[in-house]
Amino acid sequence: MLTTILSVGLFCSGLILAQAPVQDIDGNLHANLAAAQAHVVQAFNSILAAQKQNNDDMKGHAEKARQFLVQANQELKLAAEAANAAQKKK
Repeated sequence: MLTTILSVGLFCSGLILAQAPVQDIDGNLHANLAAAQAHVVQAFNSILAAQKQNNDDMKGHAEKARQFLVQANQELKLAAEAANAAQKKK
């Protein structure tokens, strides 16, 4: 049982690590959210470059920051989708 839980946890964390944020919010509909998403993608790529330059020797902090940026990107996309749904109701 514990092995299964640990395996699922490692699998899920691996999914987060494998993803890179993408810019997929329509700037014509949500200019500010799209701009924020572009900054997230840029920050993610800058951290990745810093990790390579420092041979990943940042005690996991840069990786954790990248994970937070992946989450931020997902939340921005959800915000845009929520705004789209609210607009359709009007």
